[in-house]
Amino acid sequence: MTSHVPRSALNAANPATVVTPPILVVDDSRAHRRLLSKSLSRWGYQTVEADSGEEALEICKSTPIDLVISDWMMPGMSGVEFCRAFRDIRAGKPGYFILLTAQTDRDILAEGLESGADDFLSKPFNAVELKARIRAGERLLNAQRDMDAKNLLLSETLMELRVAQAAIDRDLKEARRFQHALVPERYLALNRADISLLYQPSGHVGGDLVGMFRVSENRYGVYSVDVSGHGIASSLMTARIAGHLSASSPDRNIALTTDDLGIYSMHPPEKVCAILNDILMQQPDTDQYLTMLLADIDFAEGSAIVAQAGHPSPVVQRADGEVQFTSCFGLPIGLIEGAEYTSFRVDFAPGDRFLLYSDGITECPDPKGVLLDESGLAEILRRSKDLKGRKLLSHLVCELESFSGLSEFPDDLSAILVEFRGNSD
Repeated sequence: MTSHVPRSALNAANPATVVTPPILVVDDSRAHRRLLSKSLSRWGYQTVEADSGEEALEICKSTPIDLVISDWMMPGMSGVEFCRAFRDIRAGKPGYFILLTAQTDRDILAEGLESGADDFLSKPFNAVELKARIRAGERLLNAQRDMDAKNLLLSETLMELRVAQAAIDRDLKEARRFQHALVPERYLALNRADISLLYQPSGHVGGDLVGMFRVSENRYGVYSVDVSGHGIASSLMTARIAGHLSASSPDRNIALTTDDLGIYSMHPPEKVCAILNDILMQQPDTDQYLTMLLADIDFAEGSAIVAQAGHPSPVVQRADGEVQFTSCFGLPIGLIEGAEYTSFRVDFAPGDRFLLYSDGITECPDPKGVLLDESGLAEILRRSKDLKGRKLLSHLVCELESFSGLSEFPDDLSAILVEFRGNSD
């Protein structure tokens, strides 16, 4: 085995086409090997020589070889047999194999290609042709190495993305649990009424929020909120709103106030909307806004004072099944500085019910893209007038699934249902 040293001249002139491993020259003729190696050395290539296929195979097992020039006809292992073995030990790594042959028969040359040869060189070889074939092999090897490096980088990046995605999924699931905790009570039985809540985000987390807070024994504040957009940013906003309308910490609730005796009462709903609008407008780092329905319900009197800030119109369903949409439209909250809001009054009799909901319900599309709209919601309520509380809300979701043909909706679904039954005694 003979080695020839390096290619300094070529490295300086053409660094982009350098093949780091040596070129393996295989031929049972020592003179022919020397002639090939001398030509390659003159062009700056390092070479390793072998006088048989068996010796060449041992070299390939111990030395990194990417480019081979091998005679076809040799005693023992032929060039074609060595080529097959070379491909086997490469295990998919890039390699370029040139067969030296005097053969011109197409069938014989086809056998060489099937064995894994990349190119042929006629014997006796022409130096210009040899140099051109070597350069072509270098270009292919460099392209293969570049592709392998990019594939490796892509695989590593994909793995990193999978790890990151798994972490994001864990965080989103935790955020979903946290957001569901913002609506801890889904049903509340009071002396004169029952309150039921529906909360179903369209993804891991959503931008809807429904809730209630106690003002006094017979008065409750109830609200339905829909933050613009979807995803994490919207869910963070709902958490902030839940804090501003907290049921567990009335001292932090912006809707509540106390007198000198520490007795709580509720600000007018339109004033609460204005306060919340001022809070959001003082934070210019966000362009989010929200729509809201806020009602101050007096169960003893059977009435509600309602402020509507860009939210869908609430529904009153009378005891006889009649459905009425009541409204007093106002601007969304957090959209315009100094926005003003108004309120309206709704009176109830025993057997009546009051539904506040997000637009995920009325804007639920059928397979053709037609929205359910208020008329569709009214029809569902009429058909379901005998269902109560959570059963009605579950039935509403089933009706939306039937209408849309979907089990996962494009928008969050939320609602709060207040059913009046007068004095329990």
